[in-house]
Amino acid sequence: MLAWLREITIVVIGALVASTLLRLFVAQMFVIPSSSMENTLLIGDRVAVQKIVPFQRGDVVVFRDSLGWLGAAPPEEKIGQKVLIFIGLAPDESANHLIKRVVGIPGDHVTCCDAQGRVTVNGVALNEAEYLYVDPITGRRADPSSRSFDVVVPAGTVFVMGDHRNASQDSRCHIGEEVPGKPEGYQAFVPISDIVGTAVAVVYPFGRFHGLVRPATYQNLPAPAAAPKDPVIKGDRVTC
Repeated sequence: MLAWLREITIVVIGALVASTLLRLFVAQMFVIPSSSMENTLLIGDRVAVQKIVPFQRGDVVVFRDSLGWLGAAPPEEKIGQKVLIFIGLAPDESANHLIKRVVGIPGDHVTCCDAQGRVTVNGVALNEAEYLYVDPITGRRADPSSRSFDVVVPAGTVFVMGDHRNASQDSRCHIGEEVPGKPEGYQAFVPISDIVGTAVAVVYPFGRFHGLVRPATYQNLPAPAAAPKDPVIKGDRVTC
């Protein structure tokens, strides 16, 4: 009997260790908390995030909110929930994380809007029709941005935007925010060190199961220039 209990204990502990290691270094589940990525991701979707392959422009990434975009601190999770999240048996409810699409990497010159109302990266316009939010009632696709901006992404950071541009408090919304002791535009750019990983699939609800692929429009963009130490902000200083 004792030998049987010992074997069961070893198996359970081994499974928990393996699950924890997978969560820490390979993949993790997150729950979508807002409408900012509709209709690519809906509120309540469970998303698998991989941590092995580096992200690229166009990828959807989860990142920690070190810049305070979410405002007030989220409510403290219960100890039991924290433990389940840590060992990978429960999805992270994303209370202190955000999920957006990477539009610009270090050294990229990102602007909006050109004569056709499009976002451009290093002078090349993006065709965002495949993922921008479409109103289910009117069938109207959201504009790439209702606010103009012109930035160069500084070293060690990325410029991110939500797919539902009218409901996303993303990089655009923080260009004009001032942070004492920090360079202009500091608050708009997400540190690469805050990125947890790349979202690769919606795994629940089962009826919405699908993979998340990098849009074709990002495949042939020009390489970025040498990234400046501080953000370069031209034109409007945007706040939302």
